[in-house]
Amino acid sequence: MLQHFDPNKDYGTPARVSENLVTLNIDGVEVTVPEGTSVLRAAAEANINIPKLCASDNLEAFGSCRICAVEIEGRRGTPASCTTPAENGMSVTTQNNKLAKLRRNIMELYISDHPLDCLTCPSNGNCELQDVAGAVGLREVRYGFEGNNHLDAKKDESNPYFTFDPSKCIVCSRCVRACEEVQGTFALTIDGRGFDSKVAAGQDDGFLASDCVSCGACVQACPTSTLMENSVIERGQPEHSVVTTCAYCGVGCAFKAEMKGNEVIRMVPFKDGEANRGHSCVKGRFAFGYATHDDRVTEPMIRDSIDQPWKKVSWEEAFSFAAGRIKDIQAKYGRESVGGITSSRCTNEETYLVQKLIRAAFGNNNTDTCARVCHSPTGYGLKTTLGESAGTQTFDSVMKADMVMVIGANPTAAHPVFGSRLKRRVREGCGLIIADPRTTELVKSPHIIADHHLKLRPGTNVAFINAMAHVVITEGLEDKEFIANRCDNTAYNKWREFISEERHAPEQTEDITGIPAAEIRSAARLFAAAPNAAIFYGLGVTEHSQGSSMVMGIANLALATGNIGREGVGVNPLRGQNNVQGSCDMGSFPHELPGYQHVADDAIRGRFEASWGVTLDNEPGLRIPNMFNSAIDGTFRGMYCQGEDIAQSDPNTNHVDQALRSLDCLIVQDIFLNETAKYAHVFLPGASFLEKDGTFTNAERRINRVRQVMPPLSGMADWEVTMALSNALGYEMNYSHPSEIMDEIATLAPTFKGVSYDRLEELGSIQWPCNDAAPEGTPTMHIENFPIGLGNFAITEYVATEERSTRKFPLLLTTGRILSQYNVGAQTRRTPNQAWHDEDVLDLHISDAEMRGISDGDWVGISSRAGDTVMRARITDKVQPGVVYTTFHHPGSGANVVTTDNSDWATNCPEYKVTAVQVVKVNSPSSWQQNYQNFDDQQQDFLKQGRESVSQ
Repeated sequence: MLQHFDPNKDYGTPARVSENLVTLNIDGVEVTVPEGTSVLRAAAEANINIPKLCASDNLEAFGSCRICAVEIEGRRGTPASCTTPAENGMSVTTQNNKLAKLRRNIMELYISDHPLDCLTCPSNGNCELQDVAGAVGLREVRYGFEGNNHLDAKKDESNPYFTFDPSKCIVCSRCVRACEEVQGTFALTIDGRGFDSKVAAGQDDGFLASDCVSCGACVQACPTSTLMENSVIERGQPEHSVVTTCAYCGVGCAFKAEMKGNEVIRMVPFKDGEANRGHSCVKGRFAFGYATHDDRVTEPMIRDSIDQPWKKVSWEEAFSFAAGRIKDIQAKYGRESVGGITSSRCTNEETYLVQKLIRAAFGNNNTDTCARVCHSPTGYGLKTTLGESAGTQTFDSVMKADMVMVIGANPTAAHPVFGSRLKRRVREGCGLIIADPRTTELVKSPHIIADHHLKLRPGTNVAFINAMAHVVITEGLEDKEFIANRCDNTAYNKWREFISEERHAPEQTEDITGIPAAEIRSAARLFAAAPNAAIFYGLGVTEHSQGSSMVMGIANLALATGNIGREGVGVNPLRGQNNVQGSCDMGSFPHELPGYQHVADDAIRGRFEASWGVTLDNEPGLRIPNMFNSAIDGTFRGMYCQGEDIAQSDPNTNHVDQALRSLDCLIVQDIFLNETAKYAHVFLPGASFLEKDGTFTNAERRINRVRQVMPPLSGMADWEVTMALSNALGYEMNYSHPSEIMDEIATLAPTFKGVSYDRLEELGSIQWPCNDAAPEGTPTMHIENFPIGLGNFAITEYVATEERSTRKFPLLLTTGRILSQYNVGAQTRRTPNQAWHDEDVLDLHISDAEMRGISDGDWVGISSRAGDTVMRARITDKVQPGVVYTTFHHPGSGANVVTTDNSDWATNCPEYKVTAVQVVKVNSPSSWQQNYQNFDDQQQDFLKQGRESVSQ
């Protein structure tokens, strides 16, 4: 009987999946495993441990160290068990005198060129080489260090997070293979031959200067201290660990927070994490130091005006002050004069409480979330066509895709762990179509080349997707059986007539999109012909004036080609922040209660009223843009903002600035004095993900546990702060643990009906819907039917954006993210990630730069009809002529000063991806940047005074 899979155990080689089983005898024990399983893994699954060094169960067998040698009856020699497949009837011996001597001799050779400094080595107590030496009984080394050796090899300390010490390298190649197989970057290699073999990064120019992306796969794979985290070198080995979920992007990676007391020593990707399968990126793996950064504000503060210093107060005084301000505003200006913004970084439970506070304590539906400014068109578009506002697949599903189309997304930068998995699938032979104005890493990188790079012009997404669908329908490439069985016939016929019109033909749209007609036709044929074709998309789809139309167009294409309802296909939005999906699920929008239930439905509202003990408003409240406009108009006067930095992340910064200055009371709950908090009257200290219990929901709809690994620095987790504020307002909330909040959610949101902390502990994670029909969750959506019954084809008329290039503003600016930084940068800018990206720059094509006399590194002014700012120029061929690109991770760059308040027609999602601009060479900051610096200096001084103040 085989043991249950232990995520903390290394089984030597990857698991195999096969309906065919083989039975063999290992040391007298009968073992049955799937065909293709190695002898090494078969033994490990039977708790028979064969020593190994070069083998690891996240890497394909390599067979270089020979430590795992065994004897097999009827075969000559001593084959490596890692590279030998198990066979029926095989009889294996793993231990005898001959094997013991062989292993000791091999280990003796390894140790003869290895420093014997175990007592002072940072990996002492957690070193595979040390363990194997003990396991094989090595007691002496006959070969001295007099001859050639590598003991004086120089350390590479260029990477801010780990050190490479080649004197301790045994050239097992695990790091090289991890870089290739797991990460797919191919940054490492074995340089030289024989005794001169060594691991080299890039052209042997050091880790920081190489193509290494600091994902940590090599560090995790290393069996010695050759590659070691600096945090372990400095503070020693951790002594316990807690499994939790990363708080960066929407992939939702599981990590073991390895601790020494209450101090996090390192974050190690958890092998049993179903979203990341033991992999990580530089942010989740290493950039956790912000949680204990000196900039953390850990005591409540209040002030009457933003022109005054902060005053440090007790929690009770802060809650009383905040509640008093809100009550006074509502008494003077009415119930609708206040509202709040929930967080896409906080837990589901905390987000649920914030919208509950707004609806039950404020008494209105003026609740919104940052998901408005990134993925709200996903909710609208997918709800309209498929009946559920979320992605359809697991990340694992991509490994069964035959064709993948990535639209408006850069997974290797924004969702790098998924990006690595996608690259692995492409290396295995999956086709790849990239639709993006920019040339991203997926277009061409080591062992990766896209079948098509469709360089569409910003703002023309809908014309592009309609042209793709036109080819499918007019050339008879649609899945007629799927459409007949699974889709609404009336809607389909209406859409078919619309999409077949000649104006949607690639020949007619190429002047709009910039994509040659022949290339569109070829890409459409490839997509339609693939047995399994999947679509993954990002903010380059949703952050447009036609974002909702584009999402519906993507769903139309998936329905028309029958790519819904099984593994390897689907419509898959790549969510930006860690809990964007959860913030939507929890009822953060002004028109929807938790579980996407409309506030106007009397029966639904009645269930919430019965549970919450209040009467709820049946009219949708204000969205964020409406709150800003109403604040400027004087009718919206108070806001509670939890864990969002709207002053930096929302478009048209000057407009946001004016709105925030108009508020009588802004309550900010965060871990730093971010850009929004500089306009606040109340600062309530927040807690990082390491300081709280709860759940996040990732882009796969996967609900993952977040577990507290250290006490909140302020003394309170975010859910406790919201609860206390609600109580101060007079609406009682009394929860003793976030699990009780989840239990309440499960009674009110049908898709969460079967979710509980006990169930999450049992299953590890759950993908909603989780209910009576799917008690263990739903990995793949829409297998047999849709929530709306039949798939709905939607008419997607292309309407050109109002934001077009003109003589005054001839270039189109689009924005995106970079690997090392995250969103507004509040977290990653307070880590050594700054080594890779310490400022936002503007990418220009060489032709646009030459026309303007701009050289690489010059300061350039960027102006739009909304404002102007200054950045450094970077000349590149990764953008097409007429298009410029920047990131938005640094507040002083003012990227959103120039973005406009144009937005999606259905959801008000801002059109970040299309801004008409002019770019000219300058030699001084913009006036906005000068004003920003003055305001920042003032507010930092006010914070310093507040920290030094004594509570009265």
